[in-house]
Amino acid sequence: MNREGAPGKSPEEMYIQQKVRVLLMLRKMGSNLTASEEEFLRTYAGVVSSQLSQLPQHSIDQVNKHKPWLEPTYHGIVTENDNTVLLDPPLIAMDKDAPLHFAESVEVTVTKEGEICGFKIHGQNVPFEAVVVDKSTGEGVIRSTEKLDCELQKDYTFTIQAYDCGKGPDGTSVKKSHKATVHIQVNDVNEYAPVFKEKSYKATVVEGTQHSSILRVEALDADCSPQFSQICSYEIVTPDVPFTVDKDGYIKNTEKLNYGKEHRYKLTITAYDCGKKRATEDVLVKISVKPACTPGWQGWSNRIEYEPGTGALAVFPNIHLETCDEPVASVQATVELETSHIGKGCDRDTYSEKSLHRLCGAAAGTAELLPSPSSNLNWTLGLPTDNGHDSDQVFEFNGTQAVRIPDGIVSLNPKEPFTISLWMRHGPFGRKKETILCSSDKTDMNRHRYSLYVHGCRLIFLLRQDPSEEKKYKPAEFHWKLNQVCDEDWHHFVLNVELPSVTLYVDGVSHEPFSVTEDYPLHPTKIETQLVVGACWQEYSGIENDNETEPVTVASAGGDLHMTQFFRGNLAGLTVRPGKLADKKVIDCLYTCKEGLDLQVPEDSGKGVQIQASPSQSVLTLEGDDIGELDKAMQRVSYLNSRQFPTPGIRRLKITSTVKCFNEAACITVPPVEGYVVVLQPEEPKISLSGVHHFARAASEFESSEGVFLFPELRIISTITREVEPEGDGAEDPTVQESLVSEEIVHDLDTCEVTVEEEELNPDHERLEVDVACLQQKGIEVSHSDLGVVFTGVDTMASYEEVLHLLRYRNWHTRSLLDRKFKLICSELNGRYLSNEFKVEVNVIHTANPVEHANHMAAQPQFVHPEHRSFVDLSGHNLANPHPFAVVPSTATVVIVVCVSFLVFMIILGVFRIRAAHQRTMRDQDTGKENEMDWDDSALTITVNPMETYEDQHSSEEDEEEEEEEESEDGEEEEDITSAESESSEEEEGVPGDGQNATRQQQLEWDDSTLSY
Repeated sequence: MNREGAPGKSPEEMYIQQKVRVLLMLRKMGSNLTASEEEFLRTYAGVVSSQLSQLPQHSIDQVNKHKPWLEPTYHGIVTENDNTVLLDPPLIAMDKDAPLHFAESVEVTVTKEGEICGFKIHGQNVPFEAVVVDKSTGEGVIRSTEKLDCELQKDYTFTIQAYDCGKGPDGTSVKKSHKATVHIQVNDVNEYAPVFKEKSYKATVVEGTQHSSILRVEALDADCSPQFSQICSYEIVTPDVPFTVDKDGYIKNTEKLNYGKEHRYKLTITAYDCGKKRATEDVLVKISVKPACTPGWQGWSNRIEYEPGTGALAVFPNIHLETCDEPVASVQATVELETSHIGKGCDRDTYSEKSLHRLCGAAAGTAELLPSPSSNLNWTLGLPTDNGHDSDQVFEFNGTQAVRIPDGIVSLNPKEPFTISLWMRHGPFGRKKETILCSSDKTDMNRHRYSLYVHGCRLIFLLRQDPSEEKKYKPAEFHWKLNQVCDEDWHHFVLNVELPSVTLYVDGVSHEPFSVTEDYPLHPTKIETQLVVGACWQEYSGIENDNETEPVTVASAGGDLHMTQFFRGNLAGLTVRPGKLADKKVIDCLYTCKEGLDLQVPEDSGKGVQIQASPSQSVLTLEGDDIGELDKAMQRVSYLNSRQFPTPGIRRLKITSTVKCFNEAACITVPPVEGYVVVLQPEEPKISLSGVHHFARAASEFESSEGVFLFPELRIISTITREVEPEGDGAEDPTVQESLVSEEIVHDLDTCEVTVEEEELNPDHERLEVDVACLQQKGIEVSHSDLGVVFTGVDTMASYEEVLHLLRYRNWHTRSLLDRKFKLICSELNGRYLSNEFKVEVNVIHTANPVEHANHMAAQPQFVHPEHRSFVDLSGHNLANPHPFAVVPSTATVVIVVCVSFLVFMIILGVFRIRAAHQRTMRDQDTGKENEMDWDDSALTITVNPMETYEDQHSSEEDEEEEEEEESEDGEEEEDITSAESESSEEEEGVPGDGQNATRQQQLEWDDSTLSY
């Protein structure tokens, strides 16, 4: 106790003292104590008495001077099924007016002033009362006045006061103690059993899956204490079931369930609280097993074959979304077509960049700086190229290559607008400048007039002012910071320059520069400039220039030195168009892919489905809340490639889906779908050139203003070969083979190149001329060189035929010219498909002292008719014809016979003059030869120069004899070789053999009046 004069006590002593006092009070009240309680009292009564004797002694005074005294705080415990509160410390009120010495062996004399008459409890609705057990000792107890329920209230707090029985001088004064605080805790009794929250539980699981948790059962206990109110365990009462339940009530299967084995399981589960009291009622759990169902897209094929030229092909014709009966609010499906590995990001026409600009409607005058190498445009010949994309011309720059653009290809005036267009693939290779295009001084000063370069992920365009401009600062350097510059993917860049503004288009989207730097105009100078692609020309490397170049002493750049700022990456389609800005429609046309995803939804379907497509048609997004309508829309998603000859290969497809559910916690997940479209190899066209391979013209025609038409009967056709399956019973007969059928198709050409063989053209006395008016109408461009001419531009085969028909060869120095040979090759799609080599040989007929005479050849019209050959290269022969287009390949037989007869006649005539004795014999031989000369020698080419003089043929008798023998042997050999052909020719002409020989004998008359002997 902590009252004045009382020594400190240990908890054990206080407990003993309290229990002794309680037992003494119970004895005085007449209660029977147990044997153990009597033993305890005998043992500790003396100890308590000696302790109380140590309290200060006071003399007994008849005056009530002091108030009763209580402990400041009491703590009590009472069980909810009992009413006696066990307090700590015991309830004892002390009063100094009457010192108490109580023990059974001690006599105590007290007065009224020292007695404790009662205790008073303060508080509202306090179900307790305090009772005085012994007035003389001041002992009391607290007990409940009603039945306590821990579940209703676990503890109580109130105050208590003690008052004595003493009277003052007036006889009415009663002293009260201070108010002490009492805390009473109601101890729980495990009177309630666990009760389940639900009367029964249901769950559905899919077969073949071992779940970590199927459902949870939960029971509650109404007891108030943690010991009796907590559920410590659950138990499955039903035996031999493949399920288990943990202490928290979660049920899971112990093995994979099989729908075929059991459709439904019924489990009985009970619960225990921590006092081991079982639930009054067990609970029933029903678990249904359903067949395995996986949410996702079903009914699709991961491989789709696309045949070129068949239009749109549905890629998911039977697809549908399986939701496994789960409620779904909406579904968003995204279909992606991966084409980054095809060409420059997707399948596009592989014509030359200049041709593509023209097809897109761009103005003429575009200069192509990276053309495909050819005889005329050969500065890109040494650059590595990417030949893996079906003639899609891509040039690779590895940091050591660059090309110098020849002078005159392009000329820019900063005062006028111009456009720079290119395709670029570049990665984050470092922080050094990498030049794409640069125009700098050829010598001395190393000034950059204009340049386009990359620096990390920035694209910078530099354009210095003209020296004639006003001497003040103006915008000169424009900066863009874009991820497309260094993401290692193909992108299309277009710069529209019209100072003081420059607009950049990347993949058709415009971007304004984030930084513009001004500069002073260049100083006037007469130094010429050098345009370079892939680096910057720097002639003098000993002085740092104003562009912070890093000169390289030696660089393998096509043999050039002093290159700097090399580019690393891929470039294609680099063009410059002076004087014009690119229209937005042209830019979009150049970037647009020829392949993509398409979706055509009929008006009566697709309701409630929102569709969005990317500009490149490579991504389609569909969203809707009706699964059925979404399935119909997905079934109409198709792949389309509009190219006539698409690039074969694989295009990957991917479907990603996002599902929104009413209950987000139980929302299904749709796995992604991956497949691919295989674009099959297109049937390659065979471009065939046919016409007259060999003809002769008079020298005067070559020297005339019109010249000689090289390809007057040229025909260009294209065919493809298809396999046709046999019809009828042959389709099922394995012994019947498929037949090949050749079909003629129509497509465009983009190049035809005419080159001269052997010696190059000498511009001093010969050239090839074209019809400029016809070219302008057709939109075909032509370039000349000493090797020949090149026609470029996308146009029909008929247009190229017309242009080549009008190609003329002129030579105004034919005295020493005997023949000229030319070769023609046409191509489609930038060289992807090449024609055969069509060769033409033109002979020059020289005449001495030309005199008007009758032309017996022209007098035989029945032998003069043109013949067109489509697939077989047949050589046509024709002598001088006054009309350029009167080429008669069918008269070859007559011409050969005449030439051979003429030679024989000249030989016979020479021998007759030298050897008169053998003249008759030679004539007999000649007559015999003429009767045997009827053969078709269309495969032979014999050219005779009638300018040989008679004296040359009579130079010596030995030579004439040898020549005679050789000619006779040659004639016999030719007769043997072509005898079969002669017979077939006669059958085709429909003339009997004898009559034909007679007619030809009449035709073999040669007008030699102009010959001199």
